[in-house]
Amino acid sequence: MRHGKYPFIIGFLAVPVALYGTFVVAAYIQTFQLAFTNWSGLGPITYNGFDNFERLWNDDLFWRSVGHNLYLLILLPIITIAIALVFAFLLNEGGGMHRGVRGSKFYRVIFFFPQLMALAIVAVIFGRVFSTDESGMLNGLFPDSWSPWLFLADERWALTCILAVMVWQAVGFYVVLFSAGMGSIEREVYEAAALDGASRISVFFKITIPLLWSTLQVAWVYLGIAAFDAFALVNIMSVDRGGPDGATSVLSMMIYRNAFEYSQAGYASAIGVALFFLTLTFAALTLRVTRREAH
Repeated sequence: MRHGKYPFIIGFLAVPVALYGTFVVAAYIQTFQLAFTNWSGLGPITYNGFDNFERLWNDDLFWRSVGHNLYLLILLPIITIAIALVFAFLLNEGGGMHRGVRGSKFYRVIFFFPQLMALAIVAVIFGRVFSTDESGMLNGLFPDSWSPWLFLADERWALTCILAVMVWQAVGFYVVLFSAGMGSIEREVYEAAALDGASRISVFFKITIPLLWSTLQVAWVYLGIAAFDAFALVNIMSVDRGGPDGATSVLSMMIYRNAFEYSQAGYASAIGVALFFLTLTFAALTLRVTRREAH
């Protein structure tokens, strides 16, 4: 049996690993290669050393985009996890003694519903919600005498509107995720806390969150990676599509525009390399800082 174990495992892994290496690892390697070229996307490839990275360092739009991604990186995980934790706790502990509220399974389906919608559809819908004219759903709630709010056309609010949509779209998934994690906690733990007279707030902060810590850690990393993306929402919802003044520009939008609109595939690859290391650094730091020793 031991002799046949490794060929059996290799037989199952060979095809997936080959596909991953071909379509993911090879693509990463090619991107790193193209970052040192001035390739336009068509025609011959010529190498220009570190010119793209020097240009990147002096590009104001790049740093502004990094700032926007950091804005999303800070607020998206905090807001989404906070809302999802509260909803999940209410669904699971609303009935007391580790019993969920009546109809909790139905509420989980409702919360999860946004995950079933394509992100492009979500962007189109909320593009109409935040429309800058009187036909916009939010502006339609105000009296005709009021000037329509600019929302996505206002630099002060555009990125916040996109953040609100990202939270709306993501929170349901984490409600279900945290609910599953809370359901796996032993009921005796909650019963012991109830017998000791612990309030629900104490139970939430001193029992639920510590026992759910590994799930929260993974959720934070996933949401952080999502914050480094935001391409679909920015591309579809934003009035200026992230430029040229960069009111809502994010790194993924810069990659797209440089590669497919400005025919600067080499520079787009350099931005992609920067985004790769930013995401990798964020994930490593998050896992390191939030690591807790198992007891």
